[in-house]
Amino acid sequence: MTSYTELWVEKSDFRKTRVVTDQLRAIEEGEIVVAIDKFGLTANNVTYAVMGDAIGYWKFYPAPDNWGKVTVWGCANVVESRCEDVEIGERLYGFFPMSSHAILQPGKIRNDNFRDIAPHRTELPGSALYSNYRRTQREPELVQQFENERCLLFPLMATGYVLYDYLVDNDCFGAKQIIIGSVSSKTGFSLATLLHDDPSVSAKVIGLTSPGNTGFVEALGCCDQIVIYGHESSIDPGLPAAYIDMAGDAKLTQTLHNHLGDNMVESAMVGASHWEDGGPMGELPGAKPNLFFAPAQIAKRDKEWGPGEMSMKAMQATMKIAEKAKSHMQIEWVLGAEAVEHSWHNLLDNKVPGSTGIMASLLSQPE
Repeated sequence: MTSYTELWVEKSDFRKTRVVTDQLRAIEEGEIVVAIDKFGLTANNVTYAVMGDAIGYWKFYPAPDNWGKVTVWGCANVVESRCEDVEIGERLYGFFPMSSHAILQPGKIRNDNFRDIAPHRTELPGSALYSNYRRTQREPELVQQFENERCLLFPLMATGYVLYDYLVDNDCFGAKQIIIGSVSSKTGFSLATLLHDDPSVSAKVIGLTSPGNTGFVEALGCCDQIVIYGHESSIDPGLPAAYIDMAGDAKLTQTLHNHLGDNMVESAMVGASHWEDGGPMGELPGAKPNLFFAPAQIAKRDKEWGPGEMSMKAMQATMKIAEKAKSHMQIEWVLGAEAVEHSWHNLLDNKVPGSTGIMASLLSQPE
């Protein structure tokens, strides 16, 4: 039997963690075992935990009692298979737990991807995205070369692309300025870059960030104006604005809405990098803050453009942004349960600068 190591997080207190080492159950007909040798760790994973109950992220890889397995994007090798269409040795990319191994049940199998059709996943949101696993050895070699960037940046930058498409699809809601909270985040600066570099977008791009991340954002050159937290009054209240909230800071949202009043024409909640500052916001002037769910926009475009077309556009955009940003970023590798646990706490405490990307593994040794 296969031994595995996982990092569990208490759902009611994300700082309480538990390293679990055990034996995987014997797999049944149609199932496979994968060894997860790398995954990205970013503020996006904190958002998955914050929204674990509201959206259902905890349910993809259930844990007992009040424990949860935070979901991550990573790469894995098939090390055991009782699925005749998926062979041992295949390389996969997809949505995994913070674990060394996982069991999947492939279905709807195509040449370059399959869907995990485990019964507990059938009613989960965004299944077309979160339950889809790419068979990377059957993809173009160029895509295979971006494996680390794919784990670390693609899910975030792809969300940035979907947000960009959402804004453009709605003519930016008439906004003359687009305010991005936590612009130093991967999703934040990818959205800013796409908007800033699109000549058809006339709205001013404003990035909110902390003093420590200002230099990084300036180097990326993706904003027309950079505003440090606490100085929101420098934003022109006379122009219609769309606010894209990567921070999840309720007081910041209140400040911006009250400053802009009815000129806040769109307010989308996306991330929770400032997860401890969330909470009720009460009645606010301007557009009502709404929870942005990327799979809904993807599903819309799949109907309009054809299945997979938006994902391909997002991948192309991600590779361009990653190429542009890589000279300003550094990848930090963390190996083993103790190191991954430490990095999780650093993410919770906002101690990971935007210029750092964490790649992690819980495998004791390569498979």
